[in-house]
Amino acid sequence: MAQEVSVLIHRRSATLRSTALAAAAVAVVLALGACDADSSDGASNQAKDAGPGVVAPGRPGEPARTLSAEEAVKEAGQDTANSADFRYTQMMIEHHRQALVMTDLVPERASSTTVERLAERISAGQKPEIGAMEGWLKKNGGDRRQQQHDHSGMHGMATDAQLKKLRAAEGKAFDVLFLKLMITHHQGAITMATEALTEGNDVIVEEMASDVIAQQTVEINRMRGLMD
Repeated sequence: MAQEVSVLIHRRSATLRSTALAAAAVAVVLALGACDADSSDGASNQAKDAGPGVVAPGRPGEPARTLSAEEAVKEAGQDTANSADFRYTQMMIEHHRQALVMTDLVPERASSTTVERLAERISAGQKPEIGAMEGWLKKNGGDRRQQQHDHSGMHGMATDAQLKKLRAAEGKAFDVLFLKLMITHHQGAITMATEALTEGNDVIVEEMASDVIAQQTVEINRMRGLMD
């Protein structure tokens, strides 16, 4: 529950931050227009040049800052994607794809209908997330910024040996191994998403990372309950 509250706070903070900066941009346009309309008083012009102060909400855990309108306009242009955003989306697509490989094994090997339903929910959630991340990459020129990553070294990824063992398992043994590997896989995804929230800069990527944290935290708790 605390994790989900933190995610909601972060999401609201990102929205407020973008809204405040956009408002500041409007303020600058209005201020500049006023300066053009009335330039007879030197003292007034100096005050107008300084611009109104704008309170910009900080990221979670950071205090708000008071910016001049000019500073706010400059920062509004800095809400663009950085290398951490591209790295996260590219790697998380591959991370999700491995989860789908694992869930595809469930219908023919699992003994528990509860595990089957869980796998269906995981698959139903991660397929559209892959599509959303692929769409974001395409929109932001990700095809020109492809980076080579060691996918086997990503947080929570199952090894080839573990996948081979999962493919060979059936019944109750499959259920237990699937849950164990998927819990670790989800924990890795949450770690990656948390890093994206800390190091990234794009609001849309922040939203996607927050969704991963919220959804997969719930699923981890369900899988742990099935392991008991």
